[in-house]
Amino acid sequence: MNIAFFEDVYYENFLPIAYTRPVYELRCSIGPLYQKISRMFPEAKEAFFTRDYLAPVFSHRVKGSAVNKVEALDDDTLFVNGCLLPSKNLKETITRNIGKNVVALQQGRVAFAYLKESLCRDLGGLFLKPISDLEIQKIKEKVEVKEVNGLTILEHPWELFDHNGKLIIEEFDLISKGESEGYIDDGVRIYGDPKRLYVAKDASIEAGVVIDVRKGPVYIGEESFIQAPSRIDGPAYFGRDNQVFGALIREGCSFGDVCRLGGEIEETIFQGYSNKRHTGFLGHSYVGEWVNLGALTTNSDLKNDYSTVKIFIKQRLTDSGRIKLGSFISDHVKTGIGFIMNTGTVIGVMSNVIPSGEPSPKLIPSFCWYFRGKFSKGLGLSSMIETARIVKSRRGVSLTDEEVQLFHKLYELTREEREKLIKRSKLKRRF
Repeated sequence: MNIAFFEDVYYENFLPIAYTRPVYELRCSIGPLYQKISRMFPEAKEAFFTRDYLAPVFSHRVKGSAVNKVEALDDDTLFVNGCLLPSKNLKETITRNIGKNVVALQQGRVAFAYLKESLCRDLGGLFLKPISDLEIQKIKEKVEVKEVNGLTILEHPWELFDHNGKLIIEEFDLISKGESEGYIDDGVRIYGDPKRLYVAKDASIEAGVVIDVRKGPVYIGEESFIQAPSRIDGPAYFGRDNQVFGALIREGCSFGDVCRLGGEIEETIFQGYSNKRHTGFLGHSYVGEWVNLGALTTNSDLKNDYSTVKIFIKQRLTDSGRIKLGSFISDHVKTGIGFIMNTGTVIGVMSNVIPSGEPSPKLIPSFCWYFRGKFSKGLGLSSMIETARIVKSRRGVSLTDEEVQLFHKLYELTREEREKLIKRSKLKRRF
């Protein structure tokens, strides 16, 4: 059997953090979304369908798996919505429908579909672009339709950290190997069951660090280093080669590989390869890859009047319905020292932000400079790409030709939004 992950039109709600990766590669708990479902079917061969401009870059990250290749579906295939999260009855619901041509819908969205090999070539092409009502109707004409409920299908980006802590608790036993293999100094204070702390090989924790596992486990990945006087409240997950410098890590945080962390962080996810090395608060937020947050960069995740936070979704200011909501910071963003992010701030890909002494606007477009309260194109795309090349090389990673092509494509896709705000900035200067 194949297991093929696809996107539907709800991917737009996850922009701009999903401009540089499929929605199902976004991180929640110990890894990307798709790995959680794939783990349920270990014998299945993985395949992926995503937006055409992402396929070349994503193919590099999942070498050996088919990306946007209908012809590779040479067996019965389970198609899974990339926004689907594991839940108590998910595997049972899917398994009950394996063996027949069927599509499972929840509130109008495709949760999953199972197609026999004979139908894969016929309908598989519908998954080459994000599934909309049109594609759903075509699928329904050919297969049995099942209405399901009780499944968790993400609709908005803040749901990633809503579920993060709970999933760390559920997935901890899948990755921990019993007794820690790394170094825990005798001077480390652990509150709760010490078995709920796992320190992987070549990782170490200094004396003076406090780790609280009473509300959930803490996983410290290989080659990671926790410096005193850090405090970590579980549930929390740290990937490979994380370095924590006297930080306060509140419950519900996940960090991908190679992050540098300081200050106070709460209910926040780092995709990986990003730095928040210095003092400053970051809460209820999502941070992409290759981000550098300058010293004292701080966000608000709670309004003074405790009203719900509004945030830009598809370029429209939308009420999130949440009292606590921080920032969504896309890949390759850089912030200057002392930058203050407003409640519900969205920052696009490769933007460079210099503090103006006031809280940021709630939307900073991709490939944009925000300097002294004004938007501009900065030094241009070529300079931004060269900076990305330098930043990646510092971690021993090369910038690929496919990534450069993706940045050029995204630059065009986001041009209208960016130029609109730049034009407004210029008009303000005249008065």
